[in-house]
Amino acid sequence: MALHLLGKDPDSPDGKSPTVYYDDTTDSYLVQGWKVLDEQRLSKLDLPDHETVVEIPKRMLQFFPEVNGGGGAGV
Repeated sequence: MALHLLGKDPDSPDGKSPTVYYDDTTDSYLVQGWKVLDEQRLSKLDLPDHETVVEIPKRMLQFFPEVNGGGGAGV
């Protein structure tokens, strides 16, 4: 498995989070973000017990190749 760092939130204090990675083995993204703990928001989701939700700011979309013209799996 090779994880490729695609980008960190440019406005994040200390530059530690949120972060977007691409996994070239599974052809999927890993997103590091803020834990969603607000029960009201979580109650509106159909969230299985084995899943979780993290939040990233809209400005992070620039790091997804499909959005920035990079074409996806060819990271």
